[in-house]
Amino acid sequence: MIAISPRPVGRTWNTISFASTLYLCPILDLLLADIPEQWHAEVRLGLQEALVNAAKHGNQLDPSKRVVVRFTTTGNEYWWAIADQGCGFACPCPCPTAQFDEDIPHEEGECGRGLYILNQIFDRVHWNDDGTELKLCKKFDRRSRLPLVW
Repeated sequence: MIAISPRPVGRTWNTISFASTLYLCPILDLLLADIPEQWHAEVRLGLQEALVNAAKHGNQLDPSKRVVVRFTTTGNEYWWAIADQGCGFACPCPCPTAQFDEDIPHEEGECGRGLYILNQIFDRVHWNDDGTELKLCKKFDRRSRLPLVW
């Protein structure tokens, strides 16, 4: 079940929450509704990676645990804050941004693929101190590069 909370008066953030699952199509559709069409595939890939990580690695696919996504638009910036109820994630410092880093140890030999994808797609990628909330920002303006994924 997906819960969509009405935006509180005076606030610009919308909120949706859902039980930990990998069936993310309707959630991604909601999160992409206001994104420029040419960016849908790329942003969908990044958001899917972040949501899968929250549900699978954060919440261990426990259906009693929820993933909460807050999202907003300010000017030409689109923001998403994705929180899970897991134990947290310690992002390796520095996070792999420039290249795929196979030396970073991850569960099941993932080797930083998700971190690489997030850092390639979004302009800002930041975890809270507990590692249970990820904030992502994507800017769209005339100086933006062309989409990586079409």
